Amino acid sequence: MAKPATIQVKLESTAGTGYFYVAKKNPRKTTEKLEFRKYDPKARKHVAFKETKLK
Repeated sequence: MAKPATIQVKLESTAGTGYFYVAKKNPRKTTEKLEFRKYDPKARKHVAFKETKLK
């Protein structure tokens, strides 16, 4: 069987709270790192979330 095209990545909060989301990404189509503005419940506001490796 072929390997799946998508990988799981961790979107970690830039607010320093340690909160993160897990997202899927196709590294063949999207080569740059993901960055989204999402809600951080620990900081209680929308902040930037940047892609890091999921261990």
